[in-house]
Amino acid sequence: MRKIFILLFLCAVLISGSFWFLNQKDQARSGVKPLIGPAVQAVYASGTVEPSLMVPVSPRMGARLTALMAEEGQEIKKGDILAQMEDADLEQSVAQLRSKLDLAEREYKRRSVLHKTGALSKQMFDTTRTNLEVAKTALEKAEAEKNYLKLIAPEDGRIIRRDGEIGEYIAAGKAVFTLEGPAPLRITSEVDEEDIPLVQIGQKVLISADAFPNTVFEGTVSAITPMGDPIARSYRVRVAIAKESPLMTGMTTEINIITRENTEALLIPLSALEGPHVQAVSQGRIKKHIVTTGAKTAQVVEILSGLSQDDLILETFDPALVDDAALEIKTKPWTLAQ
Repeated sequence: MRKIFILLFLCAVLISGSFWFLNQKDQARSGVKPLIGPAVQAVYASGTVEPSLMVPVSPRMGARLTALMAEEGQEIKKGDILAQMEDADLEQSVAQLRSKLDLAEREYKRRSVLHKTGALSKQMFDTTRTNLEVAKTALEKAEAEKNYLKLIAPEDGRIIRRDGEIGEYIAAGKAVFTLEGPAPLRITSEVDEEDIPLVQIGQKVLISADAFPNTVFEGTVSAITPMGDPIARSYRVRVAIAKESPLMTGMTTEINIITRENTEALLIPLSALEGPHVQAVSQGRIKKHIVTTGAKTAQVVEILSGLSQDDLILETFDPALVDDAALEIKTKPWTLAQ
């Protein structure tokens, strides 16, 4: 009785195995061949549009703001007076020191004549000359301090920000105006330290911004900061953009730095790949191939090695299939637009 049970069990296994084999063979699968098309590998980052040259203009002494001669958006020239700070006390000091200098100059001229005639000792004359130099220095210092209360444009440019109202007390060093220079704008971004070895000066950059949802702008990597941020684990990358670009200072952008571009790449559907493997079909049987991949999108992946354009592979990788399994394959045409 036990032998009969074992025999029946073996028959059941053989029958079920036959059904599985027939099912695997009879089930038609879609096969595709690699296509030739463009592949782009890029490093993604976000960035902010900013001037290539940005200069704050601030007073060297604290005082109240008494007059504004420039506004945001205004084009200015180097040397233009942008604002005036309260300088009444210094004006009075300058007037007093100028009077002292006039007196010292007259005294110097008078004693110079006496010294030449021998009526005045050299020591007395030297003291008079020293007093004159001290008076000149004191006046020059007061005049310089008075000029500190004039905010003067240090460069040609455009005012992109003003912080201060007439009557407001402005502390020394606080920027009242921010100027952008005439150089084109740029984008400053932080690139992850894992990606920075791929980034090089001169690489093309594709730029998008929420303000222009249907437009992609182009730029170029212009600088890479040699020292990274150990906390953020990133490196600062500057991207030069065209002077006529409509992007504006302060806009947030998304950038893709093109690190490799291949116009004739070997491409397969991403669904055909699992790890480093694809399932190739030869004479109706399956065999895993190890491939090396490159650029990827949501639909396709670039194959660097392990396949040729003539190879037939399963469109969708099936981990349940074992090597040398027999399958019916229907070759399916596909396009990169899928």
